[in-house]
Amino acid sequence: MTETGAHSPVTLTDRLRKAFKWLIDPLASFFNRLGVHPNAMTFAGLIGTAVGAYFLAVGRITLGGLIILVVAPFDVLDGSMARLRGEASRFGGFADSVTDRYAEIFIFGGLLYYYLSKNDPLSCMIIFLAAGGSLMVSYVKARAESLQFEAKIGLLSRVERYLVLVPCLIFNIPMVAVYILAFFANFTALQRIWHVRQQAYSSDFPTNKE
Repeated sequence: MTETGAHSPVTLTDRLRKAFKWLIDPLASFFNRLGVHPNAMTFAGLIGTAVGAYFLAVGRITLGGLIILVVAPFDVLDGSMARLRGEASRFGGFADSVTDRYAEIFIFGGLLYYYLSKNDPLSCMIIFLAAGGSLMVSYVKARAESLQFEAKIGLLSRVERYLVLVPCLIFNIPMVAVYILAFFANFTALQRIWHVRQQAYSSDFPTNKE
């Protein structure tokens, strides 16, 4: 029987966490010794992203991208901090996922405001498609796992989306990233939908998923 986590694919996020464990764990231990709570790190990352999104909204694209780059590691550190403290919890994972979604909304919202101020409806529409696709990638996975399916596949998970978006912001070519995300994020969501469908109709998968 296929279950969430059984034979789960190894994602780029998993590989990066393993490759940089030598750096992440000492940093997480350092912040733990300072008395910083993992949830505080989570929300600090969200606030930092909101500040970066503000600069995107006012047209300071490079500065906004640099701020988002600086706070992006907070999303890795909070989980490692909780694990090292022995305080990893389902609510912590839930809060982390929710703040990740809000962080993406802030970034796309900042870009949307900027291109609305430039009276550029085409760019605004592409930003809408990119935002929708990015959120659907995460939603499909969450909904699939709630029904005991596995959906940890696809071209553009959150880490890959940031690897596309942040450099383009720093080099002040945000719409290059947005066009890529508008297509490939939605493609990734469809990949996951198809993957779940295959599991649902597999002969060795239980059918009582209501």
